[in-house]
Amino acid sequence: CETLYLVGDIIDGWQLKRSWYWPQAHNDVVQKLLRKARKGTRVIFIPGNHDEFARKYLAHNFGGVDVMEEAVHVTADGKRLWITHGDLYDGVIQCARWMT
Repeated sequence: CETLYLVGDIIDGWQLKRSWYWPQAHNDVVQKLLRKARKGTRVIFIPGNHDEFARKYLAHNFGGVDVMEEAVHVTADGKRLWITHGDLYDGVIQCARWMT
């Protein structure tokens, strides 16, 4: 693929805060994503509520992975699709996080 979108909750920061769990399989996935980026795939990571810690790195690039708040994807037939994570528009997440 030309562009790969990783749209939120890719890394479960909420769970990692409670108990560290990062098996080799997670490293394997990260390595595959980085390999795709090295081989020319544009990889865009749009953080969600579970990996919101990554929002402080918006507009940064790590190993070929762009961290962005949103993106616009243009389809083969010219349609424009807005890519974002829905937590920004979730009233519970924005106003009553304690309920999540």
